[in-house]
Amino acid sequence: MEKIKTDILVIGGGSGGLSVAAGAVQMGASVVLLEAHKMGGDCLNYGCVPSKALIASAKTAYAMSHAEQYGIANVTPQVNYAAAKDHVADVISQIEPVDSQERFEGLGVRVIRDYGKFVSPTVVEAGAHRIEARRIVIATGSSPFVPPISGLETVPYITNETLWELREQPEHLLVIGGGPIGMEMAQAHLRLGSKVTVVEGDRALGKDDPEMAEIVLDKLRAEGLAIAEGSNAKEVRGTAGAIEVETEDGTVHKGTHLLVAVGRKANTDGLDLDKAGIKTTRSGIQVDDSLRTTNKKVYAIGDVAGGLQFTHVAGYHAGVIIRSMLFGLPSKASTRHIPWATYTQPELAQVGLTEAQAKKEHGSRLEVVRFHYSHNDRAIAERKTRGLIKVMVAKGKPVGASIAGEQAGELINLWALVIANKMKMSQIASMVAPYPTIGELNKRAAGAYFSPRLFESDTVKKVVGFVQKWLP
Repeated sequence: MEKIKTDILVIGGGSGGLSVAAGAVQMGASVVLLEAHKMGGDCLNYGCVPSKALIASAKTAYAMSHAEQYGIANVTPQVNYAAAKDHVADVISQIEPVDSQERFEGLGVRVIRDYGKFVSPTVVEAGAHRIEARRIVIATGSSPFVPPISGLETVPYITNETLWELREQPEHLLVIGGGPIGMEMAQAHLRLGSKVTVVEGDRALGKDDPEMAEIVLDKLRAEGLAIAEGSNAKEVRGTAGAIEVETEDGTVHKGTHLLVAVGRKANTDGLDLDKAGIKTTRSGIQVDDSLRTTNKKVYAIGDVAGGLQFTHVAGYHAGVIIRSMLFGLPSKASTRHIPWATYTQPELAQVGLTEAQAKKEHGSRLEVVRFHYSHNDRAIAERKTRGLIKVMVAKGKPVGASIAGEQAGELINLWALVIANKMKMSQIASMVAPYPTIGELNKRAAGAYFSPRLFESDTVKKVVGFVQKWLP
């Protein structure tokens, strides 16, 4: 068995692990990276990248069949589902060199393509390698959670991992789970020509502001998506091409294919964490504010750390622990400035506190500013007026922003910057946005905050009157 000593051992070659490995090795640390499966992890191979590529195909098909409002005849798109999957594969192939073993070895990282397991607090075995490290980073990500629904073990189903192998378009796709993955793939398949039914035990898009989520859900229903909310799946039965999902109220939903998208579970199996003194929780590995585990020489980042499960969070975590591991500086992770987006159309995005959370935390000091897309000239020009931006403000500073509408995922970036840097609404109001852009919505929301103070204030009117009387 080969014995290796290194400064940093990274377990997992997804977005978080790769960010740590690249950053650390380029700053002078010796780094070993373990990845037994695909470089790039879930995001590149099964999640963010392929899903957005398929959404792009679906968006194109929808535009073709809804062109009449722009003075162009509607046409029925001829969808080739297998070719759309080829498009997905091509997108992945264009991005994967950045995450490849060859690139990281070129940077100086020792890449070992095998599973790792702890044999002591500072030693991990991977195949024929025994690696001792000064610091270890667990970045093993998460996998689709498969719920214990009666009959599911005997019925063919797909997850976000196996969906990309499917070449024959589903005639009627049943989706168990109304979260971001379920709703994105539901709308994509609907626009590509499948019938789609979503079965959700609680509220669809339940982690987002209910008012904003409803804007999106209304649009999805208008497109023909069947959404059964408050419907817990009780039993699944049938065979390939003829599947039934029965809910607790006795309703039976019939379809040809079944996508299970009810959440994700942290990948901790096989790591032998107990041998390293590392504790876990129901959601993942237990970490403190600095992302250290109960073994202070070991960090956990990204999905496996049990918090927000987004690629950009894993990248953020990487930056937090590099500061600590390489420079010995105190560094803590926060979620207050972390945005997220759901890439349905319209999109749904959030950063900071929702309205309900902000009311609970700030009480009477809170002001909620609202601005509708229907007042944005670019949105009107592009027939994308279905949407709302809502900003939660306390003591003149935004503490949260919720957006539902065209390019919400792009618009939320500004508010993430504002909240991260504790900026004031006056600084947003002073920004000049090019006209006409969807981005003007952010400035107009800030303007809506100041409008009552300027245009409805008797004091302001008296001051203006006095100045006008004496101004030469």
